[in-house]
Amino acid sequence: MAEGGHYDIVILGGGSGGYACALRAAEFGKRVALIEKDKVGGTCLHRGCIPTKALLHAAEVADSSRESGKFGVRTAFEGIEMPAVLSYQQGVVERLWKGLQSTLASRKIDMIYGDGRLTSTTSVTVNGAVYTGDHVVLATGSEPRSLPDLTLDGVRVISSDDALLLDRVPSSAIILGGGVIGVEFASVWRSFGADVTIVEMAPQLLPLEDEASAKVLQRVFRRRGIGFELGAPFQSVSYTDSGVQVTLGTGKQLDAEVLLVAVGRGPVSAGLGYEENGVTITRGFVDVDPLCRTKVPTISAVGDLIYIPEIAHPQLAHVGFAEGILVAERLGGLDVRPIDYDGVPRITYSDPEVASVGITAAQAAQRGINVVEVNYPLGGNGKSVILQTQGQAKVIAEAPSVPGGQPGRVLGVHLVGSRVGELIAEAQLIVNWDAEPDDVAALIHPHPTQSEIIGEAHLALAGKPLHFHA
Repeated sequence: MAEGGHYDIVILGGGSGGYACALRAAEFGKRVALIEKDKVGGTCLHRGCIPTKALLHAAEVADSSRESGKFGVRTAFEGIEMPAVLSYQQGVVERLWKGLQSTLASRKIDMIYGDGRLTSTTSVTVNGAVYTGDHVVLATGSEPRSLPDLTLDGVRVISSDDALLLDRVPSSAIILGGGVIGVEFASVWRSFGADVTIVEMAPQLLPLEDEASAKVLQRVFRRRGIGFELGAPFQSVSYTDSGVQVTLGTGKQLDAEVLLVAVGRGPVSAGLGYEENGVTITRGFVDVDPLCRTKVPTISAVGDLIYIPEIAHPQLAHVGFAEGILVAERLGGLDVRPIDYDGVPRITYSDPEVASVGITAAQAAQRGINVVEVNYPLGGNGKSVILQTQGQAKVIAEAPSVPGGQPGRVLGVHLVGSRVGELIAEAQLIVNWDAEPDDVAALIHPHPTQSEIIGEAHLALAGKPLHFHA
C-alpha cells in the first residue's frame, strides 16, 4: 500500500459510486487511489442491498415451506434459526466482497484503508498520509437517520443496520417509515413470524410509487397480517417492561418488542473538510450539477451524498454506479450526458414486489401531461397463476394527439407481484427509448412467462387487447 503519493484520481469512499468510478477510470489508464474507512462495497454490499435481499430470500423460503400444501407438497415449517440465517447472509456478502476486492486488484487500483478527510481541493489525508490527485471524487455515501429527539439505542429502538444483525426474530415490531426499507423489513419479519405494524406519515405505503401500486401492496399486506397506520405522524416512544410503546400524533398507542426507525438515510459529510475547501452543502448533501461537478473544478461527487437542484435524486446503488461511471468517463475525455433520473428503475423487494420506471400518474398531472393508462391484472397471466401471486401491471402513456389516434410515448411502467422486479429491465428499455404502446404490442413475449404482462398491457393500450377485458 502506498504511503501517500500523487494520482490522477483520488476517490474518497469505496461504496457503489466510488468503486464504479475507480473501475471505469482504470480502463482509461488512470492511476486511481480508492480510500475506504471500512470495507470496499459500502452500504449496498455490507449493510443494504445484498444482506437485506438475502434475508428476503430466506423469508420467501419460509413462506414456501408454510404454503407448500396448496401445491400438493407435504412439508413442515419448524421455525427460524436466525444464527443460521445470518450465516447464510454473511456467506453471500463475503463471496461478493472477495470478488470485488479481486476485481479492483486486477485493475491495479490502490486501496487505502482508513478515515479520509478532504484537506485541500486536490488532496485527501488518511492516517497522516496525504494523497493528492489531479481530481478528487467524493463518494462517502449515506447512513441511517432518525427524527429529532428520537434516539437510536441499538437494542429496542434500532436502525436498519441494527436490524440486519439481530440474532433473533422479534416477537413484534413497529416500523417507523413505510418507504422501501420499512416495507422490506416488514415483509421479512412477518414471514419469519413477527407481528408487524408500519407507521407512515404519508397517505400510502411507498409514497414515491404510483398510488395504484401502493393500493395493491396494502391490500396484500392486510391479507398477510401486516398492519399499518397511514397519515399518522410519530409523536414519542417510551420503554416498557416488554419493549417499547409508540404514541402517534392521533393519540393512538402501539406496543412492540422493538421499534425500527426507517425514515430514510442522511448524507455522510460532516467533519470531512468539504465546506472548508469550497464545496457547497445543502442539508448535509454535496451540491452538484447534472454532470456531478461541484463548484470546485477539481472535485466531483457521486451517490447518496449528492444534491442536484430541481431534481429528485434517488438513493439507489445502481444510480451510484451510473454516476461513478459518468464522472470517470468525463474525466477520461468522453462527451457524457446527464442521467435521466425518471428513467431509473426502482424495486421494492417485499412480498409482493413493487417495481417501476418512469413517472407516476400524479407526476404526469403535475407536469400538465395528458395520459392514458391501463391496469393489467396478474390474474390473467398464466405464470402468475402458477406462482399464486396477485398484482398488476400499470402502463402510462401520452394521450393520443388526435381523437381516435394511437397513444404516444410510454411514460411509466408500474408492476406489483411476485418476482416482477425481474421484469423491470424490459420496461426500462421501453421508457428510455421512447417506445409507444403500438411498438411494444408488435413484440412477441414467450408463453407462459410473467413477461407477458408487459406485452398484454401494451396490447391493451394500443387498442388490441388479448387476454384482457375492462
